Amino acid sequence: MTETQKNPLAESFNALSLIRFAFPSMVMMLFMGLYTIVDTIFVARFVDTNALSSINIVCPVINLIVGLGTMLAMGGSAVVAKKMGNGNTEEARSNFTLIVVAGAVIGLLITAAGLFFLDEIIWGLGASEILFPYCRDYLTVQLIFAAFNMMQVLYQNLFVTAGKPTLGLALAVLAGIANIVFDYVFIVLLQMGIKGAAIGTGIGYMIPTIIGTIFFLMKRSELHFCKPDMDASVLLKSCSNGVSELVSQCSTAVTTFLFNITMMKLLGEDGVAAITVLIYSQFLLTTLYIGFSMGTAPVVSYNYGSGNVKQLKKTVCICFSFIAGISIFVFLFSLFGEESIAKVFAENNRNVFEITKNGFSIFSFSFLFSGCNIFSSALFTALSNGKASATISFLRTFGFIMVFLLALPRFLEVTGVWLAVPLAELLTLMLTVYLLCRHRKQYHYF
Repeated sequence: MTETQKNPLAESFNALSLIRFAFPSMVMMLFMGLYTIVDTIFVARFVDTNALSSINIVCPVINLIVGLGTMLAMGGSAVVAKKMGNGNTEEARSNFTLIVVAGAVIGLLITAAGLFFLDEIIWGLGASEILFPYCRDYLTVQLIFAAFNMMQVLYQNLFVTAGKPTLGLALAVLAGIANIVFDYVFIVLLQMGIKGAAIGTGIGYMIPTIIGTIFFLMKRSELHFCKPDMDASVLLKSCSNGVSELVSQCSTAVTTFLFNITMMKLLGEDGVAAITVLIYSQFLLTTLYIGFSMGTAPVVSYNYGSGNVKQLKKTVCICFSFIAGISIFVFLFSLFGEESIAKVFAENNRNVFEITKNGFSIFSFSFLFSGCNIFSSALFTALSNGKASATISFLRTFGFIMVFLLALPRFLEVTGVWLAVPLAELLTLMLTVYLLCRHRKQYHYF
């Protein structure tokens, strides 16, 4: 058996084959985005906009869970893929198993701590008395499913590393469909309100977790479960290498909190509902960037680990060209589809609809710059440069946004809120270009 036959990451990819390889991850992330955005659509249309606002109030906790899972997944994937590229398959399997076990344990600890401090967390996130009961119902269920959330994030990345992106796609589609069906059953038919939305999402988390665990136990791929060596350095390496993804999610949590507080002061609960629509729409649209980055990162790591500079350069060049094209598409879609997007969420509340539509006309410009920033952060993670990756993620999701969000609304009010993200992405892009040029001789990707 040749190396290419043994490991799909060893293929000599061209533009079409690389996009085809990453496509399952893109669709998988799109369905992942649907987990949450479907909740917001059902809640907005079949409960009320106060319930919609409450989802965004507790969103920072979910960001933390996803951030920890993505940190282990992306950082661990780079470690495992590099060792596979070096031919250390047994060690790669051991590291893989340890990373998955660590993710499950972290998820259970989050459940215990979150439920114990539930009320304090909700008040601390800025819930009003009107929103508190909604927040409590939604967050309680999300915390119960925290371990499943962690595991499905891990598996989404590790299916790609194992050379099985199509399986990950199939499970993501299945989970996404299940979430939609159960949202309809629990919210519309059984009238369970926002709690039903959380249960539907939780069941969506369970499907890829359970099937993924069975798959890796059956040892049907080169990467599968084995008895792990309890090597703390592997976890430390995975966490340090993937810390940019945790930084990104934690930063998103903090900025979401700031968005909520600012809009509550400027426009009340309707303002929070409007920013909720924009934030979740942004999350759904950027899944194309994230999914493509996830799908191609193991290829970058493998070629870097095997010393195949020619294929590394070719891969990175294809990736940036594709990202540029998809960025223009997403920008145009969001700019010209602003009214339709707002209507999906806020058809029953004219005030929220108008606030949301006006926001999109400015917010859409962020999609021109965010794709390059997201991929570049993932690129540095794949090259085991956690510092550069974390710098990009920190500034685009927290550093610059926080400065603009604290300063601009004082002078421009709501317009300042909408400008914060596009300006942050633009400044981050300038830094990204500098970092790519600075490290090109080290990694030879150009």
